[in-house]
Amino acid sequence: MERRLLSGDEAVAAAALDAGVHLGTGYPGTPSTEILEAFDALGGRAQWAPNEKVALEVGLGAAFGGARALVTMKHVGVNVAADPLFTAAYTGVSGGLVVVAADDPGMASSQNEQDSRRYAVAAGLPCLEPSDSQEAYDLLLAAFELSGRWQLPVLFRMTTRVCHGKSIVTRRAPVTPAAPAFRRDIPGRVMIPAYARPAHVRLRQKLKALSAFADGSPLNVWREGSAALGVIATGVAARHAREAAPHAALLELKTIHPLPLEKLRAFAASVDRCVVVEEGDPIVAEACLAAGIRVEGKGEPFRFGELDVERVRRILTRDDGPEAPLPRGKPPQLCEACPYHPVYATLRKLDCIVAGDIGCYTLGVLPPYQGMDTCVAMGASLGVGLGLRHVLPEADARRVVSLIGDSTFVHTGLNGLVEMIYNPPATGHVLIVLDNGTTAMTGQQEHPGTGRRLDHQATTRLSIEGLARALGVPNVDVVDPVADPAGFEALLSDRLARRQLSVIVSRRPCILAAADIRGYERQNAASAAACAACKEG
Repeated sequence: MERRLLSGDEAVAAAALDAGVHLGTGYPGTPSTEILEAFDALGGRAQWAPNEKVALEVGLGAAFGGARALVTMKHVGVNVAADPLFTAAYTGVSGGLVVVAADDPGMASSQNEQDSRRYAVAAGLPCLEPSDSQEAYDLLLAAFELSGRWQLPVLFRMTTRVCHGKSIVTRRAPVTPAAPAFRRDIPGRVMIPAYARPAHVRLRQKLKALSAFADGSPLNVWREGSAALGVIATGVAARHAREAAPHAALLELKTIHPLPLEKLRAFAASVDRCVVVEEGDPIVAEACLAAGIRVEGKGEPFRFGELDVERVRRILTRDDGPEAPLPRGKPPQLCEACPYHPVYATLRKLDCIVAGDIGCYTLGVLPPYQGMDTCVAMGASLGVGLGLRHVLPEADARRVVSLIGDSTFVHTGLNGLVEMIYNPPATGHVLIVLDNGTTAMTGQQEHPGTGRRLDHQATTRLSIEGLARALGVPNVDVVDPVADPAGFEALLSDRLARRQLSVIVSRRPCILAAADIRGYERQNAASAAACAACKEG
């Protein structure tokens, strides 16, 4: 068997390959991004979707066709995918579908702390959580087995340390799943009320059976120890607990929903004191207490940020006092040669009210520009900017600009653009799309606006300016603010003065990706020329 040092993300990719996954799809978001990139590098079929909702729908369609599909996203992406996720629990799948939700405790690169396990409870889906790379590999294989057995999507919750931490992984022999094939099941797949009501009943019956399965599952490991203290731990917290309290009895939970309540009850009864240690919300602790199981949860301060060995020790000793402040690091900043500098300098000079969005350009909120007044969620810049335009006095409304990146525009900015032309403010509005030719914040991934797929091969390119013109925006301009900063300032001033809708595409490649982009374009042009020559011959 092959043994390699792998990150959790790489281990998931290896498991997907060995599980016979037919299709991997998702949207890049730290800490999940490397899963599909590694899957592609291993030879799997992987692709980026415009957003998480579309990715899940593509994966669901593949699973309806009897295939095994892997869908990846970060925790806030689950919010975008939630609509099909909840109904997918009713429809079930005929192949296998695993949805990886990579949570970011401590918000290393996110706008909120969110515990994706709550989605498993709310939607009624099985949920597994690994604690290291080997478990990420083993549990993903188990997740596909569960999905196939119970014909349900499985939520696979990871956190930052598990995604990016590395440990030795031993791989198994690959399996060959059944070949994809479509089987018509109208009552099971078309969720009109008449079919959805019995589907909900079936789901609850499956969850009851899954609860019994969890109680007897070897995935949940009971480690004997001192009867004075027992620890119930999930995810990476289980590793911290083993180091913080090596003599304690330990129940490592891998099946997070449904919980093995009878095993939890027996474990808690076997020790004098039982503490639940989990990263994120006190989901397991609350479920135990609701079931009448005598446990202690962690103190409120430990609901925030990542856990480590020292923090777990403090939980176990009931030390809820102030924690030492984290060492100050160097604040992030825009690259010195970033093409966004002249944009932010102009926005500041013109005293614009900027409804911003999510991407590396969000760093423009920091000094010296402080050039962003709102940032809520992917694609929110358009809606927020329009709302401000609708209600502010005219003099202030004319200062409002929506600012969005190219990948974010494709992700969820499209609906905002439709809203802009459907309900235009009386003062008009200005949207600036910062097009740097890549998804820069997560490591320079492709998106539909680049004209290249995940593997950088050429495909149809979405034209942002063409789309704006097709929707009827009267003023659409494409500019390079680095080549002509004065021209950009004059253009923006003119568009702010008009009572019309305007889209300005500020286009210049990301300085970090420019060389790679040129290489991809040369390679794709050469491939196209060779293909054309072959056809002529």
